[in-house]
Amino acid sequence: MWFSPLAGRQMGAEGQVPNFQQSLDYLYGLQKFGIKFGLNCTENLLARVGNPHRKLRFIHIAGTNGKGSTAAILSRILSNHGLKVGLYTSPHLVRFTERFRLSDREVSADRILRVFEKIRVTMDERQPPTFFEMVTAMAFLYFAEEQADFVIAETGMGGRLDATNVISPEVCVITNVGFDHQDFLGSTLSSIAREKAGIIKQGVPVVTGALQSVAQGILKTTCMNKSALLYRFKSDFSVRRKSNGSFQYRGIQRQLPSLSVNLRGPHQVGNAALALATLEVLEQKRLVSLWPELIGRAMREVRWPARLEVLATRPTIVLDGAHNPQGAESLRDALKKSFTYKKLHLVMGIMADKDILGILRRLLPMAETAIFTQPRYARAANPDDIRKMARPYIQKYYVIADSASAIQEARHLAGPDDLICITGSLYFAGEVKEIFGEPAL
Repeated sequence: MWFSPLAGRQMGAEGQVPNFQQSLDYLYGLQKFGIKFGLNCTENLLARVGNPHRKLRFIHIAGTNGKGSTAAILSRILSNHGLKVGLYTSPHLVRFTERFRLSDREVSADRILRVFEKIRVTMDERQPPTFFEMVTAMAFLYFAEEQADFVIAETGMGGRLDATNVISPEVCVITNVGFDHQDFLGSTLSSIAREKAGIIKQGVPVVTGALQSVAQGILKTTCMNKSALLYRFKSDFSVRRKSNGSFQYRGIQRQLPSLSVNLRGPHQVGNAALALATLEVLEQKRLVSLWPELIGRAMREVRWPARLEVLATRPTIVLDGAHNPQGAESLRDALKKSFTYKKLHLVMGIMADKDILGILRRLLPMAETAIFTQPRYARAANPDDIRKMARPYIQKYYVIADSASAIQEARHLAGPDDLICITGSLYFAGEVKEIFGEPAL
């Protein structure tokens, strides 16, 4: 038997199709084509398998932070209403199959392998797709075959030229606008906002949590030009937090007096508000009928990994995928307001292309110690470089390149009433979850 990366098949006497790992190797091999903005390749892939995305109802989500949490809340609520809900997110943490969920259940490896093969055999090898273009096409074909009632699709980066932007959604969500991926999206808030506003379609309502005046101005102008209604957090819908941790939702039309979301951190209440406003838009379009009891139960049930996820106790170990200054700011607020501890110890693995200094200066001043490590990822920053940037912000810091050893050292340093926070990247978060026993297959 032999495996050809070009053909993507394991060939033998029986001519069998490849196994899952070989297919993954082929898919990851597409990463050598890098990030390629544009919609033509994704449209061509989908056209060759019958344009499955045209058979689906979409909720499209863009934004700098909070996309995954907002999508997870939407998925749980809609699933609790008896609907078959597809959820497409990125990146995955441990397993490739995490990217595709149907009614909050992860797709099986065998099932997504069959979808991969259907697309693979139609491809023109002279014009190979990028990894994300191929995976996006797989998601849309899978959800169409499963006859999903709704598909919640999260952009990979930006919006305007993101592979997911081939869809015609029922509602668009732009969670927020902050500085990230500046090499691709531009170095100013206005340029980043314009890229994210690129998901807005003619006549399609938009829900946003962006609060900066420059970002709101761009969204307002785009919506006006597209005849699209715009619903803004703190203007058209809002929340009021209560002392017991619950919150009141004051919506576009609905009022929900007492809700609790099963995701830690004050920022998650804002993500919940975005999800609820999005559902109100769907209800206005008569696509769903919402029941407050089902909404409340879904909020209490929702889970989303690596967002202030508690991995252990005594000492408490928290994992968070904050990977830009805005995410670090939300993490800092959550550590202050959602946890009780004596001392904070940070374990940080950050990608080299991120605003490392912006992350460090928000988190290090509140920590007793910090350990800088190097995730097993090509883009990971050298922890010695991070150490040099850290000097003005913290006195006790260490460099331990091996992630498992770094976590073990943090456990040694921490008392039973301390808090260890592991953070810096979603890619690092996936490695950490494996260290803590999350199965890779």
